[in-house]
Amino acid sequence: MRKLIYLGLSAAAGVALLASPMRAEDKLPAEYAQAVKVTPVLTTPTTATGQPIMLPQKDVQLVAATYEIPAGAKLPVHKHAYPRYGYVLAGTLRETYIDTGKTVTYGPGGFILEGVDQWHKAETVGSEPVKLLVIDMLPKGENSTVLKTD
Repeated sequence: MRKLIYLGLSAAAGVALLASPMRAEDKLPAEYAQAVKVTPVLTTPTTATGQPIMLPQKDVQLVAATYEIPAGAKLPVHKHAYPRYGYVLAGTLRETYIDTGKTVTYGPGGFILEGVDQWHKAETVGSEPVKLLVIDMLPKGENSTVLKTD
């Protein structure tokens, strides 16, 4: 019976856990401590290029997708008009910001907070494809990625 308590969070507790993100310093009630493992990945108020994180102020939609980028791929110069977050599931990705020359390399377990409205390019590093979980927060009906055309 006690094992069922650990494995089955009540609906109210589950909603509470999902509604407010956990921080490393937050503590779960003792009865959940063995059932839930929280591993902080990143806590930051800024993007990869030091911009403060600002969310769109319109009707926002969240778009989550997985990406698989083949080994040896070079993505074209592009920018994101809205916040874009990525989690590297496998492989290594290198981003280079055109205006600043700043280069950031992300490996498995790395969390990407792309610069907003800044031209950059990306490429896979090594012989393994890159697998990402990408999350965009943007106004309904808009696209986050703009390709450079000139």
